[in-house]
Amino acid sequence: MAATEKHEILLESGTNEVEIIEFYLGSQSFGINVHKLREIVPYDPDAVTRVPESIPSMIGMLLLRGQTVPLIDLREHLRKRQGELDPDTRKVVLVCEFNREVNCFLVDGVNMIHRVSWKDMRPMDEFFTPYRPRFTGSIEVEGREIMIVDLEHVISEIFPEQADMMGQAEVPDDFKRDSRQDVKLMVAEDSNIIRNQIVTILQNSGYKQVTSFVNGEECYNALLALRDEMRNTGVDLSDRLNLLVSDIEMPSMDGLTLCRKVKTELGMKNLPVIMFSSLINEQLAYKCKEVGADSHISKPQINELVKLVDGFCIK
Repeated sequence: MAATEKHEILLESGTNEVEIIEFYLGSQSFGINVHKLREIVPYDPDAVTRVPESIPSMIGMLLLRGQTVPLIDLREHLRKRQGELDPDTRKVVLVCEFNREVNCFLVDGVNMIHRVSWKDMRPMDEFFTPYRPRFTGSIEVEGREIMIVDLEHVISEIFPEQADMMGQAEVPDDFKRDSRQDVKLMVAEDSNIIRNQIVTILQNSGYKQVTSFVNGEECYNALLALRDEMRNTGVDLSDRLNLLVSDIEMPSMDGLTLCRKVKTELGMKNLPVIMFSSLINEQLAYKCKEVGADSHISKPQINELVKLVDGFCIK
């Protein structure tokens, strides 16, 4: 069953809504963004090649239409007990694509797709950040608490090399160093790890004036205050801010909604906005364009992000 067959009606861009597919591990509900799901297939143990000396949750390589793809037992990785699982339950595999990589996740079953608002998504308390949480938040749907799984985090624990976005920051020449240090940037990203990586590589590349926010709503409020300052003092936007980098998936306010509000409600049409997300595909690229984003790029390409910023800010 292809994900595109399950939800043919696309969400209007910038409405701060998201579609979550609910699945089960034991008797507990979990969810992921539908945009990460390519398809759902029955689990066939005979199609799996075991990987010697791998961690317990790494089942092996799944043969999927002539290609081998990593298969992760999500219940094992999240250390979720068997619970009230019917022994006759036919497990399924979620075939997911994000960060330009395809990975498969074994789950105990799927329920349905829910359209919800990011505003209703409760982020995980920052208290859990040092413990490397595997969830980005939760939402209540029809009396059930659905935990949103951070698949990027799960993959980073199994394949650390896939999650390393840092690489080597470009050492700028004198011209770029002088030009970059005067540029003022904002970054909206809910993941502490990724947000710190983005800020670090921008600063190492010479962009010293970077202000970061944990979600789109906090960033929007800062931009709203900036707009009011501009109205009261007559200061030009370019004296305070040159470019915004935003994730798409964020609680409270997503990046598409943030971009739309920046370009329309705040009237900052000339402020370049770069969408930097693990979800970038043809459909999301179209949505980025719809809300007025000036460019978009996938999260593994962090050094390409620096080049994009250069293109907008270095004359």
